[in-house]
Amino acid sequence: MGDVVGAGVIVGCCRECGSCKANIEQYCNKRIWSYNDIYTDGKPTQGGFASAMVVDQKFVIKIPSGLAPEQAAPLLCAGVTVYSPLKHFGLMTGGLKGAIMGLGGVGHMGVKIAKAMGHHVTVISSSDRKRKEAMDHLGADAYLLSSDEAQMAAATNSLDYIIDTVPAFHPLEPYLSLLKVNGKLILMGVITQPLQFVTPAVMLGRKTITGSFIGSMDETQEMLEFCEKKGLTSMIEMVKMEQINEAMERLERNDVRYRFVVDVAGSKLAP
Repeated sequence: MGDVVGAGVIVGCCRECGSCKANIEQYCNKRIWSYNDIYTDGKPTQGGFASAMVVDQKFVIKIPSGLAPEQAAPLLCAGVTVYSPLKHFGLMTGGLKGAIMGLGGVGHMGVKIAKAMGHHVTVISSSDRKRKEAMDHLGADAYLLSSDEAQMAAATNSLDYIIDTVPAFHPLEPYLSLLKVNGKLILMGVITQPLQFVTPAVMLGRKTITGSFIGSMDETQEMLEFCEKKGLTSMIEMVKMEQINEAMERLERNDVRYRFVVDVAGSKLAP
């Protein structure tokens, strides 16, 4: 009673499959999304933009006292999405060289979390537009222009991992060449058309192309405590419910750095 808590992307699972029994319920085939889904009682799940929400205790996370609720909210999605693969693939030790592709809501948290783990972090982008933001505001160590053949050639065999958050079709081979032996390309962008590569791109270096999806409830709690300890926050802009149409229009224009958080309590909600 009285704890500040959060609910993330999923609010239900079957509890019987191998994934559920292994506490990686995000991979349950019967997982229930917190929005636009059907709950066990047959009623629709309607998300968290409300004055109250009822959630099974398994899917409730305690927000550490050092994190403001508006800061914790994006971490329940973007934060755990990058934390989970770094933990699962043994990439939490200091001194690693990693890269983040795509500097959006997930990507900017990737830079922050990887830096807090003691990694040398490169941001890979197709244009120079976000260089200052990546280097000066997010603390990236390097900025690699993927459209510059000379820069890409100089970075060959230099990275332990790449977190690829780009949600649009793109060739994989140029980025596979950046990985060291045993390097990992971790896909996180939702792309609905098949990606292609020639097999020597992974064979000649025992490289891995893999993917990851949000994170477990255990990882989410661990990630929040890590962020509190390291003083990590998401870059957010608060909006009230009466500004939601404008926020959605700005989202369409990619005019947000990097997450909108809706202030429900401070909004003028109809009774």
